[in-house]
Amino acid sequence: MVPHSENAQLALDTINRVTTKGIPTAKMHIMEHSVIERLAGTAPGSYKNDPHGVYMQMMENIGICLVDQYIATNPLTMGDKGYENHTATATTGGTAQLNGILIDSPESVVEHMERFLIPHYIEMKNNLNPAEVEQEVINHESLHQRLLGPNILKAGYGHIQFPYLHYGLYGYENYFMAFSLYPEVMDSLFSVQADFHEKRNVAVVRGFQRAGLPLYHRLDHDIADSRGLLTGLKALERSWLPCFERAIRPAVDAGFTLLWHCDGNLMDLLPPLLECGLNGFQGFQYEDGMDYVKICKMKDRNGRGLVIEAGISVTRELPMGTPVDVKKQVDFLVENGPDTGLFLLFSSSCTPGTPFENICAAIEAVQYYRKNGRKGM
Repeated sequence: MVPHSENAQLALDTINRVTTKGIPTAKMHIMEHSVIERLAGTAPGSYKNDPHGVYMQMMENIGICLVDQYIATNPLTMGDKGYENHTATATTGGTAQLNGILIDSPESVVEHMERFLIPHYIEMKNNLNPAEVEQEVINHESLHQRLLGPNILKAGYGHIQFPYLHYGLYGYENYFMAFSLYPEVMDSLFSVQADFHEKRNVAVVRGFQRAGLPLYHRLDHDIADSRGLLTGLKALERSWLPCFERAIRPAVDAGFTLLWHCDGNLMDLLPPLLECGLNGFQGFQYEDGMDYVKICKMKDRNGRGLVIEAGISVTRELPMGTPVDVKKQVDFLVENGPDTGLFLLFSSSCTPGTPFENICAAIEAVQYYRKNGRKGM
């Protein structure tokens, strides 16, 4: 079911590290309604009336080759100034109350994990129906490939899962205090998560294989901020990384190309992630210390060059630079990127308020490299 248009084939060849003439454009998600409409060439207000159609027209006009996360309706959750009706959560000042337990200390985190979360993962593993998972994957990916049409290749996102740090559930402060004070409980939780996800990922892989889907998948879990990792590397190496490696092993053994989305300064974790079987990275906050030149020279654990989805910065050049700055950054990403396996895109979603002329400069630059490749550099 893989489409074979020129753009989609360019994406597929790049995934496979084939030498190509052009450099494919991956997702360039834009959140401001008026910008979506201008790029789609539709009337003001049309996006809300037809979000899928207008968003797809925008992506077609840009010349997108690859999409993993289909988020055509996400801009409906915000206005021209971003999120306008956001409520506090456990990670933004709210108080978590879970299964009758007020999460107000590391001890309450541990109590909830032992009484509810660990048994929950054990129950999910015992009740897992692999055939249902396999069919859900096929249905989901087939639907989104039909929405994207033959010119854009749909890649995997969200299906291959692994143990998470549950700070989003409990809040940063109480979770990370529990992480430090009660490592044996964290080890138990990571282990039962890995048991469940490993079993589930076997079914996910079968779904991709059965439907003839591209064996390409982005993994996404924020585990760093601008200062570095959210917890010590040694603690992750002791318990989380072995469980992570076990969980993703079915995809690694099946020959998937696996990318990790990079938020914050993740440099210390990149070598261990590659040792676990990852094959590339996406995103990058360069101002936080992500060394793009160094990253592009890294190899996966089989000695093969990486796939890099090189992002034009949505936190620096796009919102705060000039069109010249934007084009210079694209040139830099191409000049220093890998010889094969390079995509160009935004580093993350482009937020409301980003200067339209900067967005146009980014689109013009990626369109040039999609057509001409490195020719003339």
